Amino acid sequence: MRLLFTKSFDREYGVLCRKNIKYKDKVNKTLSFLQFDLRHPSLRLHKLSTLGVYSVSVDMKIRILFAVDEDKLHLLHIGNRDEVY
Repeated sequence: MRLLFTKSFDREYGVLCRKNIKYKDKVNKTLSFLQFDLRHPSLRLHKLSTLGVYSVSVDMKIRILFAVDEDKLHLLHIGNRDEVY
């Protein structure tokens, strides 16, 4: 799968990593799983709506929201689960 980053995702990722540098490695690991193994159990993948928006977990607090379009994953948002849902 090809990962496409939205402007909002890039901005939120930058803010998240500035607040806590440990998230950079965690997010990169999660993105690698997303790209190569969507069924990896640590992702805890689940569908949020009938509009095709999905969520995966970086850890117990941080989520990544994305949409699927053929062979592309559009990364929409990243942040605290209370903020992105």
